[in-house]
Parts: sequence; structure tokens; C-alpha cells
Amino acid sequence: MRSVFFVLVLLFMVLTTETGLAQDSDSSMVRIEMADGNIFFGKILSETDTVLILQTEAIGEIELKKNKIKRRDYIDPTRIKNGDYWFENPHSTRYLFATNGLGLKKGEGYYQNTWIFFNNLNFGITDNISLGGGIVPTFLFGVSATPIWVLPKVSIPLANNKLHAAVGGLFGGVIGGGVDSFGAGLAYGVLTYGNRDHNATVGIGFGYGGGEWGRIPIFTISGMTRVKKKLYLISENYFFTSDGGGLGMISAALRWSPENFAVDFGLIRPTEVGGEFIGAPWLGVSIPLGR
Repeated sequence: MRSVFFVLVLLFMVLTTETGLAQDSDSSMVRIEMADGNIFFGKILSETDTVLILQTEAIGEIELKKNKIKRRDYIDPTRIKNGDYWFENPHSTRYLFATNGLGLKKGEGYYQNTWIFFNNLNFGITDNISLGGGIVPTFLFGVSATPIWVLPKVSIPLANNKLHAAVGGLFGGVIGGGVDSFGAGLAYGVLTYGNRDHNATVGIGFGYGGGEWGRIPIFTISGMTRVKKKLYLISENYFFTSDGGGLGMISAALRWSPENFAVDFGLIRPTEVGGEFIGAPWLGVSIPLGR
């Protein structure tokens, strides 16, 4: 009962957090990164072949030489908070391990390492279709049998960029060591409400193995909310029934995420474990690719 209460509290936090940050905007607000590392925000007043005149809030009107400009990006002005630019969430499509309804953009992806041994690589083929794969490199320890898996996903935006659905799976097996075996995995469907900074997800999945689909569904309830420029609260939770009753796995974690990497650290806990056990540690590192 306490586990369910914990999950409901987290989802309440997510759904009552401001979800108004847009992902696209036709605003004339720009972010200009210079070759020397300086970054300016403002509106372009005029532009020639050699110079750009920018109106900034902090220092007023400035002239920038165009041959010194490294990068120019049009941005959503609502991402400017107290004079600081909150970059787009570089790890918005997943929680600790499970995915949500949001899709990777075409050409973008990420590498994820969990507990040192588990490695995933995912890329966006289109804005709505992604494909990934994973491996546990047991061969590094002299073990020839190596677990591998693939991670297909199709995401579908449904309503005003606030509701997203996705279907996909995790399918794999073991290769090498004379024990080549495939045909196990999980197929799922998820529904996500929110945007890339604040969202909540519910889902259902069915396992597959031995040539048959499982008859007992696995339910997921997960959420993410951005509380600081580089800090997120995350929870990923699983529930299913068995002959002995209901079972589950709940988690609570923090993600510290600059633009070029992310570190997840938290606790995961089976719902039926009692006593003084608080939870097992979770540690994951991710690096965005193609941004």
C-alpha cells in the first residue's frame, strides 16, 4: 500500500508541474555561440554579410562579427529563466531504463551504461521510429556466452504535443559458447502525458519466451519532472500479478544532466520486501549522440 501511495505522489508532482515549455517556436529569439566560447541571447535587429546586430536584455545592443559566430539557434523564449537558458532535455525519451511515448529525433540518439555491465545504443531513424541494441560484454571476463538484444520503437504524437503513444519491444537472447538462443523478450505499449521536461507514463507489456506469449500483463507507471536546469526527479515502477498475489518494483532517482551527458542515481525496491531493506542502488550514465 505504501508503494502505491509513493507512486501516486510522484505522478501528482509531475502532472501539477508546469508543462508549458514548447518544443518548437517561431520566435525571433536566438542563442548565438561565438568561437571564443561566449554565448549571447537576444533578438536580431539587423544583419549584413559581415556583421549581426543583436538586442540583448543583459547588455543591450551589441555588434557581432559573423565570421566569429560558431553556431546560431532559434529558441523558445519561455526557456529563458532568470536570465539563464534551459536547454532542451537531452534524455527526454526514457526514465531509468524503460522508454516513454516521446520519440528520438531523426539522427539523434544516446549511449547508456547501467551498473557497468549493461550497454544500450539507440538512434532515431525518423522522428517517430527508433532502433536500438544492447549487450552485456561477458567476453571481457572470459565468458563466451554473450547476452544481446534489440530495441525497436514507434512513437506517435496524439494531441497538441502533450499526449504521445508508443509501441515497441525488447527482444534478444544469448550468442556464443555453444548456447545460441533467441526468441525471448517483451512487447509493450505506453501512453505519455506532458512534454520533454515534465511527463507521466502508463504502459502495459507481455513477455515472450519458449515460443509462447505470457498471459500475465506487466503494468508500468513512471514519471519525470525537471526541478532545476540540470536536475530531474525520476521514478520507474512495475506491477504484475501472480498466483501469490500482486508483485512490483518501485524506484526513486535523481538525474543530473548537463547537455553532453547524464548520471542517474537512486534506489529500486521490490514491493513485497519488508524489514529494514530500503532499496538496491541504481547507477547509470548516458551520453547523447547526434545533437
